[in-house]
Amino acid sequence: MSEEVKANAKKSEIGEKLEKIPAQTGVYLMKDKDGRVIYVGKARNLRSRVGSYFRHHPNARQQMLVSQIADIDYVLTSSDVEALITENRLIKEYQPKYNVSLKDDKTYPYLKITGELYPRLEVSRPPEKPDRAEVQMPEIEPRYFGPYTEAGAVRQTLRFLNKLFPLRQCRQPLDGTPQGRPCLNYQMKRCLGPCQGKEVVSPEEYGEMVQEIELFLEGKQENLKDKLEAEMKEAANNMEFERAAVLRDRLEHLRKLLETQKILAMPEGDYDVLGLIRLHTENREGEPVEAVSVYMYRIRAGRLKERENFALRGTSELTDSEIMEGFIKDYYSRGVFFPQEIIVSQMPEEEELISQWLSQLSGGKIKITRPQRGFRHEVLERCMQEGYTLVREKLKRGSRLDKDESEEAKQALEELCRLAGVDEVHRMEGYDISHLRGGEAVGSMVVFEEGVPFKDGYRRFKIRQQLEGDDYRAMQEMLGRRFRRDDMPLPDLVVIDGGMAQLNVLRQVLVEVDAPIAALALAKKHEEVYVPGLDQPVRLPGHSPGLKLLRRIRDEAHRFALDYHRKLREKSASLSVLDRIPGVGPKRKAEILRHFGSMDALLKASPEEIRQVPGISEKLALTIHDHLHR
Repeated sequence: MSEEVKANAKKSEIGEKLEKIPAQTGVYLMKDKDGRVIYVGKARNLRSRVGSYFRHHPNARQQMLVSQIADIDYVLTSSDVEALITENRLIKEYQPKYNVSLKDDKTYPYLKITGELYPRLEVSRPPEKPDRAEVQMPEIEPRYFGPYTEAGAVRQTLRFLNKLFPLRQCRQPLDGTPQGRPCLNYQMKRCLGPCQGKEVVSPEEYGEMVQEIELFLEGKQENLKDKLEAEMKEAANNMEFERAAVLRDRLEHLRKLLETQKILAMPEGDYDVLGLIRLHTENREGEPVEAVSVYMYRIRAGRLKERENFALRGTSELTDSEIMEGFIKDYYSRGVFFPQEIIVSQMPEEEELISQWLSQLSGGKIKITRPQRGFRHEVLERCMQEGYTLVREKLKRGSRLDKDESEEAKQALEELCRLAGVDEVHRMEGYDISHLRGGEAVGSMVVFEEGVPFKDGYRRFKIRQQLEGDDYRAMQEMLGRRFRRDDMPLPDLVVIDGGMAQLNVLRQVLVEVDAPIAALALAKKHEEVYVPGLDQPVRLPGHSPGLKLLRRIRDEAHRFALDYHRKLREKSASLSVLDRIPGVGPKRKAEILRHFGSMDALLKASPEEIRQVPGISEKLALTIHDHLHR
């Protein structure tokens, strides 16, 4: 059959489908020859809207879309808002390549308050299914805050909140009954001790602290400050001086943070400022492309709380209004915090419908404005200028790889695909086990994406079992803990340091957790690659790009493990100094560490500052200072 005949047959099939589409409100799904959904749209009149694609092609984007359409489905809805909701749900489900969406959206981290009787705070991604730890408490929904574009900033916020509030760090399920001995965090008063049961801390008391964290993450720091001040005064009036001192310290930390957040010339309230950034650049092949993103100011209670830059895909040849509408639909359908006003550089194409939808989602009226003058306009202009500066700098730095490195990385990935027997490799993880002082074992996990280290994905593991140098069981524990986690994406390929024995341990764990992931092992002695299913190792030539990448992953995992050792040794050595100081027993040691937070802070402290620790006399403060600085 000739291409012309095929084309005519296709047009005939599409024409028949178009005649059957009703002239009603709904959502349409366009599919390619393989049945993949490539575009999802909504319309008040489905027949008219879908038919318009085949009557005229205003741009190359629409021509390309139409050329790939092999089938069309539709869903009828009772209203425009219902159509918008259905369209969003289907876009999330199918991720069509011609719809506007956040680029690499699965990598954006959120902060999550887990849905448990005694919740934890952790970095996460919104899961498709409930977490294992949360299944037992189905009536408690986890809460997500974000998304954030910088993983480092998220972890900094997490560290700050863990310092401010004594939340539990352990992952064991708790039901209000005692669960054994408390951990060191409880002894150092960095955890309220829910593992010790309701008698030590009730779910209600613990829940009040969680509500304070929610106030912080919603940007209501001023409300939180007022609440803490009231609680501190009440505790002091009730002569609960220890509790009052804890609340005083929390207030001090919070005040310092508020001082660093810039106050804008806006009425006190919650605003999101969205600036559309469009800049032209070149891809790795030197072809001209457009980089499109939305730069956001998150303003809470009149303070600039966070800045985020969201790169977009599926924007080719769309108008600014279409892109802004696509971003708003994608971003605010994720269960994020809703401000009272959204200030935009371009109004969305269907402003009234979008406003109705946002108000229905949030349960309150949300305004979308495009200011032309006044302080709102000044803040929007500042946001746009900052956004363009940031994106230009990123484009100047270019890709993480230059063209030569890009070509070598491409060759390396292709070679590893052939070796591992997979079609594609994007994310790789490398693992190594090392021993501290010949006894305690630690493990390292490094991540490479597209052949480049992705350091935000690195993880360390302190092996919990006392294994006395048994590398295999240590590796088994580390891999089991990693692959049973739901908050990290699975790799396409795992690289392990060692030979067939280590590779067998890895494969056993992957079978146990039902994770069909490709695996390779690289032995140190002869640089041989062990492949599942092959009796003999593979020897790659020394100039092989694939071998170079495997070496780099292995060496990076080894370096990361050694770095962890060094930090543990320094910490161990520092703590042992306190043990040797006359007059400092376990209780005073814990009190000193709780007061200063770390050995680094203690080492920088003067005798007068050490004297501020409860129970430390002037003489003992001098003794401690002298021992630490010998």
